[in-house]
Amino acid sequence: MVNNPLILISACLMGQAVRYDGDSKLANHPILFNWSKLGLLIPVCPEVEGGLPIPRCPAEISSRSNGTISVINTDNQDVTNQFDNGADYALRLCVDKSIKMAILTESSPSCGSSNIYDGSFSSIKIDGEGVTTKLLRRNNIKVFSEHQLDEALNFHDELKITRE
Repeated sequence: MVNNPLILISACLMGQAVRYDGDSKLANHPILFNWSKLGLLIPVCPEVEGGLPIPRCPAEISSRSNGTISVINTDNQDVTNQFDNGADYALRLCVDKSIKMAILTESSPSCGSSNIYDGSFSSIKIDGEGVTTKLLRRNNIKVFSEHQLDEALNFHDELKITRE
């Protein structure tokens, strides 16, 4: 499997019922099916790994006036530490397994790669990235959403070439 690099993937995209509402977000796509068949997908839910239950209150990223961010749920609880812990877990998994790419769930406060909700719990999306995505990217792990599978496939092919 030297020429087939592993891929981190949001567990909910694999059909695991780990989302805040206790559901999944199965991404039924031939690229993912093929990678799964080859044993290349390593599922993770950073929020669960960070210590949050299933189900859990919805959470969104909020910016503070001092420029830092926090993650607040609909009960007005600060769950930033759990999100940070989950991101740390995902990064350790990538380092331990030499994973260089991830496919993460768009709009999630953990996994969003190009947009997230604005923190007002009003279903408004803004440009931004989730806590896990931000940490992985800072550590040179390429992150794609479930809407970018063709680009992810091309990147994976490039990784295979560099390993040959």
